[in-house]
Amino acid sequence: MSTKAQVYLKTEEEIALIRESSLLVSKTLGELSKHIRPGVSTLELDEIAETFIRDHGAIPAFKNYSPSFGDSPFPSTLCTSLNHEVVHGMPSDRVILSEGDILSVDCGVLKDGYYGDSAYTFAVGEISSKKRRLMEVTKEALYKGIEMAVAGKRLGEISHAVQRHAEGFGYSVVREMVGHGLGKQLHEPPEVPNYGRRRSGPVLQAGMVLAIEPMINMGKRHIRVGDDGWTVFAKDLQPSAHYEHSIVIQEGKPLILSTFEFIEN
Repeated sequence: MSTKAQVYLKTEEEIALIRESSLLVSKTLGELSKHIRPGVSTLELDEIAETFIRDHGAIPAFKNYSPSFGDSPFPSTLCTSLNHEVVHGMPSDRVILSEGDILSVDCGVLKDGYYGDSAYTFAVGEISSKKRRLMEVTKEALYKGIEMAVAGKRLGEISHAVQRHAEGFGYSVVREMVGHGLGKQLHEPPEVPNYGRRRSGPVLQAGMVLAIEPMINMGKRHIRVGDDGWTVFAKDLQPSAHYEHSIVIQEGKPLILSTFEFIEN
């Protein structure tokens, strides 16, 4: 998807609908946080999420999603990526959470014709200080990027802020996987890389809705795709963290549509 593709600016009414979808994603992640513990399978989490989403009048956005890559649609409600899995991990009854794991959960919903999308990396029980620091810095990088998401700035300011923060702590930025626009489609223009130069890329305009989602590796940035055609791994098998918010570009401070409060409070 090219950053030069047509960007669809949203009306206030559309933003309100995207916010409702984004809040449902946030509530779903909050519900999952009650169940993430050693001994639980990622398939159990997926079933909890699908039930919760449908009970709230929405459809899981990822289930049966067919992108331009891959041989088959994604089969699940959640992307559950464990430890060195970066993104697009597939829930399974064979993947059982263990003490010390970190689990990145990406979730999307479609409600009233508009999508919501958010992700969070969870600690499973007590985790190492190294994993904890990776999670903290990745979440900080997300908010550093969001701070730059202001009308009149260029998209590269978001990308540069994420990269500068993560690399400043010795981590690496996954370059092949990016954030994106959001609205009537799950993935809309423009792409939002997590690396880049200041004062580069398209000018941010009020009414743009973006999903900003740093994917940060403890080791090298290089990735590979698993045999399932979906799961993306850190090539060196070092841990990876992933956080995502959906936001609206405004004059001045951006509006964050999703929230982590249902997880952290």
